[in-house]
Amino acid sequence: MAKKKVEERINLDTILFKCRNILRKARNSGSFFEKRDMMLTLVFLRFIGERFEDGIAKLRQDLIERGLDPDDEKIVAAFFDDATFTDGTYNLPVEARWSTIINTPAPKLNVALDTALHSIATDNKQLKGCFVEGTFTTRNLAPNDIKQVVDEVNKISHKAFGEEKDLIGRVYEYFLKEFAINATKEEGEFYTPHDVVQLIATMIEPFDGTIYDPCCGSGGMFIRSADIIKANKGDISRINVYGQEKEAATFRLAKMNLALRGISHNLGEESDSTFTHDLHKGVYFNYIMANPPFNLKGWYNDNLKNDSRWADYTTPPESNANYAWILHILSHLKPLDGVAGFLLANGALGDSDTLAIRKKLIQNDKVEAIIILPRELFITTDISVTLWILNQNKKGGEYHGRKLRKREHEILFMDLRTWTDNHVSGENKKKVRLDETQIQKAADIYHTWQSEGTDGKNYAVPEFYRSVGIDEIEKKGWTLVPSKYIEFIDHDLDIDFPTEMARIQQEMKSILEQEKKSQKMLEDAFKGIGYGIE
Repeated sequence: MAKKKVEERINLDTILFKCRNILRKARNSGSFFEKRDMMLTLVFLRFIGERFEDGIAKLRQDLIERGLDPDDEKIVAAFFDDATFTDGTYNLPVEARWSTIINTPAPKLNVALDTALHSIATDNKQLKGCFVEGTFTTRNLAPNDIKQVVDEVNKISHKAFGEEKDLIGRVYEYFLKEFAINATKEEGEFYTPHDVVQLIATMIEPFDGTIYDPCCGSGGMFIRSADIIKANKGDISRINVYGQEKEAATFRLAKMNLALRGISHNLGEESDSTFTHDLHKGVYFNYIMANPPFNLKGWYNDNLKNDSRWADYTTPPESNANYAWILHILSHLKPLDGVAGFLLANGALGDSDTLAIRKKLIQNDKVEAIIILPRELFITTDISVTLWILNQNKKGGEYHGRKLRKREHEILFMDLRTWTDNHVSGENKKKVRLDETQIQKAADIYHTWQSEGTDGKNYAVPEFYRSVGIDEIEKKGWTLVPSKYIEFIDHDLDIDFPTEMARIQQEMKSILEQEKKSQKMLEDAFKGIGYGIE
């Protein structure tokens, strides 16, 4: 009987590994960052080209169903020559289509790719700034090298990997893992895992209105939020995305990501520092989601001394930007009902040099929840981090179909550090993730605490979560470290020590008696053959 041929499963990491190897050996492939940007640009061309091809195929089918001939010259001129799409698909000139690129002879590929980029940037204002024109002719890879890479990228398809996955982000994540496995977020290269983004989005529910991320990276916060909105049968056209990113390459990546998703966005006209050049100054948002660089140094200059963002508090320490991020985020929240969920290093919970700011944040009732996350959730750091939730409205009322109670001067503390069971395989370092059940459980705890009918004074599970009033927080010196408030049980107290000691003594007595019996049997055995034992 002939063996059935087993088709090899297409694996994104395998494809990217092959591409990395080709570029590593290729002449003129440039630095790591140039290799990465070249790959991201190729993947972008692949995705945007595939979406165009799918859009044309759907348009042809729609015309046929309407009784029209899609090959008729008049129909072609009316519908195809300047096609428009309503789902975020971009119309592409012939030279920018993936079908043109993949069929271009190897010696002409570098020029063809840059021609495609120029055409896209010229024809689509929304896509301008997503890439660097001239990328491929500048590097001028050998024909065989560029052809091999393009053929590998051709295997990357939403048909193979799923239309809703953040594939641009996954490509970025792959190169980050390979290059920066021991890097820190301070170096400006970081990627927020999907499960962490999902946790934030599931908790604060950014289902409509405006969403802002002051350090948006590759746009993962926005992508996952859009996915959650769709999963809840929402309309992503109801949200407007605003963001800012300091690193130029990452800024382009975010624009790629959002453009491919058809998500309306405003990331400003350029990449720049949120602190020294706030591109959205004076704009207030319904929701803010962020993963700022942990413990960022070098953020401050003298022009920020009397900045309006911390005029009501005090200037954050120059040595660490954690509280500068907090106050920046707060300054952009809608005053009546804005909600923010963002990550910070655990040190921000109790730093002595930020005590005055932390105290006033608590007194002004801006902090709603503090959630400690498990270690090893991130690629570039294994530290445990904190999810902060700020809320401008703790007075109660309607929120996404839920009736919220008055929660003034209460803070919910949650400790998820024991949620380390879900290990991620195939990583270069130990990594864990939060699964759907855990994410929903954490969100349910938070939402139940918010809701009418909950007694905030008695809302607690030892070693897990607890609602705490401001009086207790004041007595603890305004610290926000959850272990100061959540009850941790001394499991030794559950032991009945007199009974336990009696049991141990009885066991020791039995062991000694058994040893004496064994010794006596041994002595008798040796005496029987004429030997004694001293």
